Amino acid sequence: MQLNLKNPIVFFDLETTGINIANDRIVEISILKIDTDGNEEVKTMRINPEVPIPAKTSAIHGIYDEDVKDAPTFKEVGRQLATFMEGCDIAGYNSNKFDIPLLAEEFIRAEVDFDMTKRKFIDVQTIFHKMEKRTLEAAYKFYCDKNLDDAHSAEADTRATYEVLKAQLDRYSDLKNDMEWLSKFSAHNKNADFAGRIIFNDKGVEVFNFGKYKGKPVTEVLDTDPGYYGWMMNGDFPLFTKKVLTNIKLRNAFGKG
Repeated sequence: MQLNLKNPIVFFDLETTGINIANDRIVEISILKIDTDGNEEVKTMRINPEVPIPAKTSAIHGIYDEDVKDAPTFKEVGRQLATFMEGCDIAGYNSNKFDIPLLAEEFIRAEVDFDMTKRKFIDVQTIFHKMEKRTLEAAYKFYCDKNLDDAHSAEADTRATYEVLKAQLDRYSDLKNDMEWLSKFSAHNKNADFAGRIIFNDKGVEVFNFGKYKGKPVTEVLDTDPGYYGWMMNGDFPLFTKKVLTNIKLRNAFGKG
């Protein structure tokens, strides 16, 4: 089944130095762009993370410091990538929890103004887990009856994710071929930030989604425990989470003015 697209959509996958959204860096990115007419364009590039790649991480994706020492940094290519993704909905595998938050961090560090909050996000892993609960390799075999050769290569994983989503739409009649519907279906929570540290509750109010104030409205916590803001701003939280928190703080302050 071909995707019913109102906007172009990009499928993307990252290979990184690790799994810490706030501190780790991209070493390879692959983006498969599907236009509304079905035309495909792929962009894959290695990125110099400007930090050493841990040996245990290199053992997984096969990318070593030597492989990226002459590659461009994200700051050098960030604007090019943003232009390529401009106006597109965004899909990936485990992308809502990892790839999108980490990519947002890289854009902020590179000082590239790329607003991803207006996009529709489709996480193929979430759809898969809700339907079958397996890994990408198993999903590819299950839905496409193919073996995923070259797994943990960004481009192979990216293209497999695209094929899996199309096969999911063919298999499940209760899935709608609509990116807005799929975006809502593949989301665990309605996040205010990409990492899911702050989410919207069922009343549309931003609440903390972790720690001692989990479930508490952010504005309420900022009023009763103003030091919590400083603790988060100085803590090991993603830059985008801090940006969202600051925006809520400023909005709350001006709303009282």
